[in-house]
Amino acid sequence: MQHRILTQAVALFAFLLAAAVGACATPDKASIQAEITKRHDETVKRLQDWIALPSIAAENRNFPQGAEYMAKLARDAGFQQATVLTTDGKPGVFATLDAGAKNTVGLYFMYDVKQFDPAEWSSPPLEARIVDKPGLGKAVVGRGAVNQKGPEAAFLAALHAIRGAGKTMPVNLVLVAEGEEEIGSPHIGQLAHRPEVEAALKKTVGVFMPSAMQDPGGVVTVSLGAKGVVELELVASGEKWGRGPSKDVHSSLKAMVDSPAWRLVKALDTLVSDDGNTIRIDNYPQPRPLSAAEKAMIAKVAAAKSEEQAKKQFGVQHWIDDLSWQQANERLESQPTVNIEGLVGGYTGQGGKTVLPHRAVAKIDMRLVPDMKMADAVAALKAHLAKRGFADIEVNVTGGYDPTSTSADARLIQAQLAVLKDAGIDAALWPRNAGSYPGYTFTDAPLSLAAGHFGLGHGSGAHAPDEYYVVESTNPKVQGIDGAVMSYVDYLYELGK
Repeated sequence: MQHRILTQAVALFAFLLAAAVGACATPDKASIQAEITKRHDETVKRLQDWIALPSIAAENRNFPQGAEYMAKLARDAGFQQATVLTTDGKPGVFATLDAGAKNTVGLYFMYDVKQFDPAEWSSPPLEARIVDKPGLGKAVVGRGAVNQKGPEAAFLAALHAIRGAGKTMPVNLVLVAEGEEEIGSPHIGQLAHRPEVEAALKKTVGVFMPSAMQDPGGVVTVSLGAKGVVELELVASGEKWGRGPSKDVHSSLKAMVDSPAWRLVKALDTLVSDDGNTIRIDNYPQPRPLSAAEKAMIAKVAAAKSEEQAKKQFGVQHWIDDLSWQQANERLESQPTVNIEGLVGGYTGQGGKTVLPHRAVAKIDMRLVPDMKMADAVAALKAHLAKRGFADIEVNVTGGYDPTSTSADARLIQAQLAVLKDAGIDAALWPRNAGSYPGYTFTDAPLSLAAGHFGLGHGSGAHAPDEYYVVESTNPKVQGIDGAVMSYVDYLYELGK
């Protein structure tokens, strides 16, 4: 009897020890890593093929093909069901992977990309060529390479590798993918809040978006949210104004005919200070000041990141008001913006064409920080224009949403910090991304989930020419695509505990 009791006790101890070890690391990491290495070319090819099919909502390009391709990618990666869902705009994809695990993780993907002008690129934007990047290594160059197809393809590769190594997925997955992120996600709610989708999301520990989190030097920041955004057009026209021409006319007539283009310029000038850096819209919602904790986060990251490298990356020589590096980052995190993306009117081709345009358009984006609401910002803008005598200028809102925030204590965030610590990376918390994504869909009621971004690897050039994603890194501090894939494997196992 005593021998049997002792044997049972030893067996129980061995089981508990094995469980404890299994809870601290990715099981049989070597076999999964070997599978990732074996599938490197396959992973890169999957990304290149995806880049070759650009879905551009603003141009109505490749719909519903983009959604159908996204659904196929999900099914190929092991999702048992992937359904294309219609909205009042572009279709989305809802997919689930049931591994019989105790925990479920939500995923947010975007399958759309920004517009591009091939003439501005040194490498064709849809060919996804592998290009040598001095100081970085080999990178895939193409529209969507880092925003977001590269990181998303790396995540899908993680699922292929786990399955290929004969392992069971450590978590269940719920995927929501949209095709309108690049126009402000006007119909994301029609996807996430469909009864079957919302019910699946409510079972998750949170929702994350695959991302390339490393800067060129390998520094990683874990973001606790993102700014909101409003995308809109301001349109001045002779028809609405009741002055100026109703069609383009010869510029000599400016001597006796009003100009809608100048009217738009004068209206724009009332929105900001003389240097263009401070918002002057009447009764505009006020941002929440940075807390002491947020300022401490920013100071830590500013000390770790290279200001010189950032200026080189962005092609700038000075920050606003010649602020210091830390002050510039505090302004980046704390301030809303009114930005002119583009001005369109009249003739914009080579040489001159002496016309007086009947219509002029300013494409605007307004970034929002906590305590600011999209609806309040739009209402203030319209009231401001009317008060200043510009009620005829059309305000055409095309998309947007409120800011989003997640607690640093959330399981989703703590799992990120744990994975990064195990990888020897001293990651710093960051108050919020200066860019925007529709995380509010998940963090706001009725879902009230944690949401964020995760993934090692590096890329840059989002929305710009020569966008890239590193696939073979020459910097030991920066992961290539295989390292990014492994970071997702580790993250899933951490979330599965």
